[in-house]
Amino acid sequence: MSGPRVLIIIQNLWVPFDRRVWLECRALVAAGYDVTVVCPKGPGDPSYEVIDGVTVHKYKAYAPGGSKISFVWEYASSFLLTLRLVFRARKAGRFKVLQACNPPDIFWPIAMLLRRLDGTRFVFDHHDLCPELFQSRFGGTTSLPYKGLRFLERMTHRQADHVISTNDSYRRIAITRSGKANHDVTVVRTGPDPDKLLRGAADESLRRGHKYLATYIGVMGPQDGVDIVVRAADHIVNNLGRTDIAFTLMGGGDSFDDVVALRDELGLGEHVEFTGRVPDETVRAVMSTADLGLSPDPKNPLNDVSTMNKTMEYMAFELPVVAFDLVETKVSAADAAVYVEPNDVAQYGEAIVALLDDEVRRRRMGKLGRERVEQVLAWKHQQKAYLEVYDQLTGHVSHLGDVRGLHNATGS
Repeated sequence: MSGPRVLIIIQNLWVPFDRRVWLECRALVAAGYDVTVVCPKGPGDPSYEVIDGVTVHKYKAYAPGGSKISFVWEYASSFLLTLRLVFRARKAGRFKVLQACNPPDIFWPIAMLLRRLDGTRFVFDHHDLCPELFQSRFGGTTSLPYKGLRFLERMTHRQADHVISTNDSYRRIAITRSGKANHDVTVVRTGPDPDKLLRGAADESLRRGHKYLATYIGVMGPQDGVDIVVRAADHIVNNLGRTDIAFTLMGGGDSFDDVVALRDELGLGEHVEFTGRVPDETVRAVMSTADLGLSPDPKNPLNDVSTMNKTMEYMAFELPVVAFDLVETKVSAADAAVYVEPNDVAQYGEAIVALLDDEVRRRRMGKLGRERVEQVLAWKHQQKAYLEVYDQLTGHVSHLGDVRGLHNATGS
């Protein structure tokens, strides 16, 4: 007999590419839940598939152009397409729990509808602060769009039976800004999997003839600071005269073309490589060869209180991190990172050089980061709190030993 049916909605990524949501799906399946996901299609994805016991319905997403109005059209389109697939998935049986992940904060009306029809409970998995995201990209807190995002966030929080926050800063916002009770908000960090993210043998060819390799992995949007890496590389190469450092930047996003153009404008083609999105094997090879990881997220209302997955992934690969002095980055990395005055490009570049020139310090910081991942941040430590939320809402009893066994056996 199958366990309680769970529906998970995501809009900005797809499974299994969304690593946090995929970890959650796998944990729920292993604990005996029947899991369905509705999300956009990734490259080459079918409209329907079953992956490792997770039923997935996918729609072709509208591609935004980056303007404010394009985001409105994107969200309206995704809402309607999601609603259609939710009712298609509901034909196989009613859902005990709906989990909506953000951004955006638009799916609470679907939760209200399913609650009225089926008594479905609503869990909000709070990945991003949409008002702060808007503020960081477009500025201002008095505009109608900003106020609208605050309204959507507040409604999502208040309609949720339980809120899952990715860190304590987000938890405080759910409580103080939206009025959630303390006992209705649980922190579940997006911990890396130390069994899967593990430093292997270096591939010296990835240094491209340079002595040192610094790497970046992640989204390349306006608020992610990849342009800071390029400008810091310019400072390192052309002002400090250090031509012995290679930079490999992995990932894609709205700003990809702009930062590649900046690289070319500054004449850094020999030093800075943009790979685009690459397979896991390439990521492992680069991370196993690199000497340090780059977390260039500038200080802004969003980044200061957000947890950066890339920072923890660097730590899993025993890479010391160079980051700006942000509240939640310091919580994640602790002594595994060097913290620079926020948004100072020259200081950021000089911190990279100083750390590369101190091998003893790099090794010590890398070891501390790996230990922190294994002992505190890893998903196997986080999933217990996640499953407890579902068990309390459904009355189901998860066998956590079986979940840990699956985690250790699959490395997922």
